[in-house]
Amino acid sequence: MESSFWGVWGDVTNHLVRMGLAFLFTLPIAWNREHGSRSAGLRTFPIVAMASCGFVLLAIEVLGERSVGQARILEGVITGIGFIGGGAILKSGASTHGTATAASILNTGVVGAAVGFGYYDIGFVLAMANFVVLMGLGKLKADPPKSDESSER
Repeated sequence: MESSFWGVWGDVTNHLVRMGLAFLFTLPIAWNREHGSRSAGLRTFPIVAMASCGFVLLAIEVLGERSVGQARILEGVITGIGFIGGGAILKSGASTHGTATAASILNTGVVGAAVGFGYYDIGFVLAMANFVVLMGLGKLKADPPKSDESSER
């Protein structure tokens, strides 16, 4: 890695574009979750995507292109995002809520990582597929039966 007068400041535009795209790509998902009054929404999803993108950009800057260290950092990012997603899943009796939100949190992390590595097409396709699934397939999902508290006693 060569050092210049500007150091890493010479890459600021590239970094800002990538983090901006990670933010923009996940806004439809964030809007969907916020609109549905989910536990995570307009703030969580873009932050997860930008943080993942930021970790990838740091790994590239510090460790160089395509290194084993990058794989380790990516592994840690995905583990951390899985932990965050796990917090979105709520279980109450026989019903479980938040699995789509948790999966979407994981996916936005992958969107951010893909954009960070420069694979904009992968990030965009993952984000749009996530949005389409949430918007379209959610309507096909059968509503869970309403539990009658008196019958449980």
